[in-house]
Amino acid sequence: MSPAGAGGSGLVVTVAGEPAPIHCDALLFDMDGTLVDSRECVERKWRAWCARHGLDAEALLRRSHGRQLADTVRLAAPHLDLDREVTDLVRWEERDTTGLVPVPGAVDLLAALPADRWAVVTSAWRRLAEIRLGHVGLPVPACLVTADDVGRGKPAPDGYLAAAARLGHPPGRCVVLEDSRVGVRAGRAAGMWVIGVATTVAPSRLDADRVVRDLSVVRVDRAVSPRVDGAPAAGARATPG
Repeated sequence: MSPAGAGGSGLVVTVAGEPAPIHCDALLFDMDGTLVDSRECVERKWRAWCARHGLDAEALLRRSHGRQLADTVRLAAPHLDLDREVTDLVRWEERDTTGLVPVPGAVDLLAALPADRWAVVTSAWRRLAEIRLGHVGLPVPACLVTADDVGRGKPAPDGYLAAAARLGHPPGRCVVLEDSRVGVRAGRAAGMWVIGVATTVAPSRLDADRVVRDLSVVRVDRAVSPRVDGAPAAGARATPG
């Protein structure tokens, strides 16, 4: 595809070690594993829950990353009372902040973004998202799409499409940053360029357009002058170039 040219109004995303920047209109971030390192909290919760119900924690953890809580319970234990289990797990997660830290580079990257140019799209519910972002000192964005807002969780594209619509940018002009395989699939299904963040799974398992170790190697700037290389007008898909 051709490079997108949003002269004067878009974003230019640069990844260290990559020669071509990505031109886009907005960045859409997953939360857990992408902005907030919550792995200690998440694994502690699921290991305790699996031990209580006699389930294989390792098998669950391989499938749970990036999914809504209720979807994970359905997958792992369809025989249990879904509402009761979800209620108990929600209480646990909202109380447990031990081990939460920002992913390297998250603070600086978000500080460089205008409010109308980024969103968080998370499989968490709104209260948990606000707790975790606040605990690690990251801002709650004006556009926050949570499990409360969409009927289908990742890998369905609903959350990312909703974020693009709220921000007022075409899906193809948005770049997704995701650490989970189901999240990468959601971004791709939404027709967006995807940067995989290898904080949760091995880089080789993230079928993303680019893969980074964390956000410290990602830089964003405003596009300050028109493209002069014959790129198409805004509305083309975000691509390197």
